[in-house]
Amino acid sequence: MFSTVLVANRGEIAVRVMRTLRAMGIRSVAVYSDADAGARHVAEADVAVRIGPAPAAQSYLNIDAVLAAARETGAEAIHPGYGFLAENVAFARACTAAGIAFIGPRERALEVMGDKIASKLQVAEYGVPLVQGVSEPGLGDEQLVAAARDMPFPVLIKPSAGGGGKGMHVVERFEDLADALPAARRVAKQSFGDDTLLIEQLVPTPRHIEVQVLADSHGHVIHLGERECSLQRRHQKVIEEAPSALLDAATRERIGVAAVAAARAVDYVGAGTVEFLVSDRDPDTFYFMEMNTRLQVEHPVTEMVTGVDLVEWQVRIADGEHLTLAQEDLQLDGHAVEARVYAENPERGFLPTEGTVVALWDATGPGVRVDSGIMAGQRVGLDYDPMLAKVIAHGPDRRAALERLGTALEDTVVLGVGTNVEYLHMLLTDEDVVAGRLDTGLIERKLPDLVFAQPDDYLTALAAHAGLGAPSPDDAAPAPDALAAQGIGGTAWRADGFSATTALPGAVPFEEDPERDVVTAVGSGNPDRAEGRTVYVSEGAASFEIPVWTRSGALQAQLARIEREVHAGGPELRSPMPGTVVAVLAETGEHVAEGRTVVSVEAMKMEHPITATLPGTVTVLVAVGDRVKVDQVVATIEQDSSEQDTDEQTEEQA
Repeated sequence: MFSTVLVANRGEIAVRVMRTLRAMGIRSVAVYSDADAGARHVAEADVAVRIGPAPAAQSYLNIDAVLAAARETGAEAIHPGYGFLAENVAFARACTAAGIAFIGPRERALEVMGDKIASKLQVAEYGVPLVQGVSEPGLGDEQLVAAARDMPFPVLIKPSAGGGGKGMHVVERFEDLADALPAARRVAKQSFGDDTLLIEQLVPTPRHIEVQVLADSHGHVIHLGERECSLQRRHQKVIEEAPSALLDAATRERIGVAAVAAARAVDYVGAGTVEFLVSDRDPDTFYFMEMNTRLQVEHPVTEMVTGVDLVEWQVRIADGEHLTLAQEDLQLDGHAVEARVYAENPERGFLPTEGTVVALWDATGPGVRVDSGIMAGQRVGLDYDPMLAKVIAHGPDRRAALERLGTALEDTVVLGVGTNVEYLHMLLTDEDVVAGRLDTGLIERKLPDLVFAQPDDYLTALAAHAGLGAPSPDDAAPAPDALAAQGIGGTAWRADGFSATTALPGAVPFEEDPERDVVTAVGSGNPDRAEGRTVYVSEGAASFEIPVWTRSGALQAQLARIEREVHAGGPELRSPMPGTVVAVLAETGEHVAEGRTVVSVEAMKMEHPITATLPGTVTVLVAVGDRVKVDQVVATIEQDSSEQDTDEQTEEQA
């Protein structure tokens, strides 16, 4: 067995892989970028090696740097996790050339399954059912249009080399196909370096169901049941569960057999996932979508219902061991559901967030598992994927698992960084979700009607009490265990998260409600607010960032805002998210029309245009490459005098 394994990843998956390595008695090596020097996976590894600056292309995607770290630490194998280099055939070849085991499939499987067209042609030879479509390599736009003429619409245009839903385009009518193809091809080229496209029939009310497979290098292949991944937003999974509430026993067996056939089609080795589309209207029929040649984010739900450690088997198979699990021995025990916790703001269109984790409590309880990549004091930036953790719950049946997960989310506290925990809790209690009426469009349909909690008078008063009695914003917040050791449950922190607050000297006494379980933590203050202190409050699954003002601080902030507006000459355009300015599309002094994009900000691969709210003369306050904070003013507009006069006349008449 390997003695040392390098984990070529970061965040929760790196921590999760290292947990199994530790249990197997294997030394773990972490790699990290400058942005992750203080990250949890670095702290928990036996050895950690810096591999470059923050940009992934110069660190986590730098094959030479990763291999150098493996040689430096004597690692005999590399576990790629998911994302980054996990499905990179060039990396797998480089590992082989360096004499280092790649804990993943062979190169042929990576090549074939990494190409959507090639994979469909390959699995079709093994009897795996395919959705109707056009998937021949080398077809131009005119040829694609001609081939799709007799297809049923709507259809889905997909990049052959794509993944994660990126670059997909829905076309409702055949007449619109020719106009949609050039844009789809540009996105495919820009995102994946390959503009090859395929067209598939869009399955009505689709369910996304995937099957976990395991295969050794001796020809033994099994499946471990299916996962339901239909709750998605913009083709990204949010909630996953196992098994699916849709499939009956006969269909479950048929889809499992099809998944094994797909794995055999490419002589697959290791852990992989075969993804299928199933129509909610016809659950007996399923279609192959693609195969993910790696561990999946949602693998814990399969582990919970089968009792199989998939990472352990990945390591053993890579070391040449025989897979001793037999298909007939595998039984599904109960039900498991997983929720992905992201650093994002659902109320602002799920824009990414950043900050320092000032307080953190993971949920506990029967059947609850948390795979987390963060710890208190860790900085969450914008350089990588925004997923922070996964909360998983297991129960004897689906309803019990959902209830346990709902309770676990109420007990999950992440303060200092905006998250989607409240949104996940609302989603789990939705009547359609509880009833198992799922499809990939459900989240988008429900979003407009969601109403998020707001801090009431009690929480606002509690925040004020905590903030005004806290140390100076420039002081570092003490760790909860340090306060507990001193017997202090102060307003800056609650020692156990739920005990009564003891006022620090000089604080105004606050009468607490013993029936409300509230967690508070005082941050270092918002640098954009003069003399402001930020208090983070969590109750149930909701959390809030509440600024606490002194009278002088509030007055200074108001004067500063007025001075900015007078000096700049008009209304402010603010960034809706923290990020990097990637484009400035107007010059200072230029006249812009209402709706004109002035600045574009990007974070976590999401670009957001900031547009003029009225016509006028613009003053741009940022440049390409600048980092901006949420709500930071990036430009101002001096309204046209004629427009201003019209507005004043309208107000007078009203």
